[in-house]
Amino acid sequence: MLCRMLTIGELVALDVGNRVKVHDFIDPALGKANPYGVYDVAADTGWVSVGTDHDTAAFAVATIARWWTTVGAELYPSATGLLISADGGGSNGYRTRLWKTELAALAARTGLPITVCHLPPGTSKWNKIEHRLFSHISMNWRGRPLTSHEVIVQAIAATTTRSGLTVHAELDTTAYPTGVKIPDEQMKALETQGILTRHAFHGEWNYTLNPTTGDTPDPNHLK
Repeated sequence: MLCRMLTIGELVALDVGNRVKVHDFIDPALGKANPYGVYDVAADTGWVSVGTDHDTAAFAVATIARWWTTVGAELYPSATGLLISADGGGSNGYRTRLWKTELAALAARTGLPITVCHLPPGTSKWNKIEHRLFSHISMNWRGRPLTSHEVIVQAIAATTTRSGLTVHAELDTTAYPTGVKIPDEQMKALETQGILTRHAFHGEWNYTLNPTTGDTPDPNHLK
C-alpha cells in the first residue's frame, strides 16, 4: 500500500469507500440506497451513510464531514490532520475534480490538512474498509429482505464482530445532482494557492488539501 494506515501521533487515519453498482439497491417503489462508508482504522468503528440520491463526490465528502462533526472531533480533539485511504475510482476517484474541491472546502471548515492516498486502479480490494467493514455488513444482512431504507440502515447499524467492530448508520436524503463540472481555472487555482499539494511520489494518487485563511474555491458556485 502507499500509506501505512495507522493513527500515528495525532494524525487520524481513515479508510473510505462505497459499494459499486452491483451493491446498490434500486427498487421502483423504494428508490435508491447507496451505502458510503468511513472506517476509523484505530478505533475499529464504521460510519455509513445510506444515500437516497446519486452517489457523487459531494455525497462522499458529506459523509466524511458528518463523521468528523459527530464523532471524529470529539474522539480526536488534538488531531492535526486526516489521512484518508480511498479507492482509485468511484465517487472518491483520483480523477474526480469535485472530490478534491469538496475536500478543500472541508479542510477550510475544519482547519485540518486532509491527505488522501488512493489505491492504484485495480487494487481497490486491498482497502481495509472492504475486509473490516463492508464484508461484515454483507454477511450480517445476508438472506434478509431489504424492504425499506429503514431496514437497510438498521441492518448496517447492527453489524458487529468479535474483534469489537461497531457501526453507526444513518439515512441521507439530501439531493446530490450529477454532472457538476469543475473548470480548469478552479483546479489550477487550488494548486497555485497552495491548497492542493501533490506528493512527489505519484502525485495523481497522493496529495494533501491544506486549510487556508484566504478565499477557498467554493464547490457550490459552479458553472
